[in-house]
Amino acid sequence: MSISKSGSERGVALVIAVMATSLMLALGGALILLSSSETAIAANFRAAHEATYAADAVLERAMADLQNAPDWSPALAGTVPSSFTDGPPSGTRTLADGSTIDLDQITNLAACQKPTLCSDSDIAAATIERPWGINNPRWALYAFGPLENMGAIQSSFYVLAFVGDDPSENDNDPAIDGLEIDGQPNPGRGIILVRAEAFGPRNAHKVLEATVARIEMPPTAPDDQITTALRVLAWRQLR
Repeated sequence: MSISKSGSERGVALVIAVMATSLMLALGGALILLSSSETAIAANFRAAHEATYAADAVLERAMADLQNAPDWSPALAGTVPSSFTDGPPSGTRTLADGSTIDLDQITNLAACQKPTLCSDSDIAAATIERPWGINNPRWALYAFGPLENMGAIQSSFYVLAFVGDDPSENDNDPAIDGLEIDGQPNPGRGIILVRAEAFGPRNAHKVLEATVARIEMPPTAPDDQITTALRVLAWRQLR
């Protein structure tokens, strides 16, 4: 009788040991999963913040080049780009993590919210985001390239800046910076929109938009010339 009882106890002990081991494995797996999830969340949070700073950097770079441009119409027409470019303003680019982006698709999405080529009617369609009809900005790719190409910056982000005509203009020509109407100055003359986008690892993507005005600074001395400065009239984060 004592032998049977001892065998039963050993069986119960084995079951308890297996259950305890299974519980410990489950707890260990849960801790590993929790740690991995927290690491992924932290990485996504960091990438999102870096994307915002990257978009702001290319926005500032585009503004610096625009400040030195005597006329913004060539930039609006897409014929004179920024000094910050990495090739033709079209085609695909490979990011540091091996993923790719298509500059044409990004341009189309900004202009008419679809990845395929936008028609004139698509761009002039009045929407909640673009309610100005024919005066909707026609985004021209102005500055683009890896952020690290700007100088002493270590970054895996690719950045782009578009320019578009200020919708307060009433000349019905988004490729020209403010034509006079019946001899009257255009209210949007010397005002331009700059749209900055940044793409990076973990599908990070940020979009900023600024309304920028050209301001003529009066000379501080008789021999000084009039200088030009830029002022940000409005700024918003679209994504």
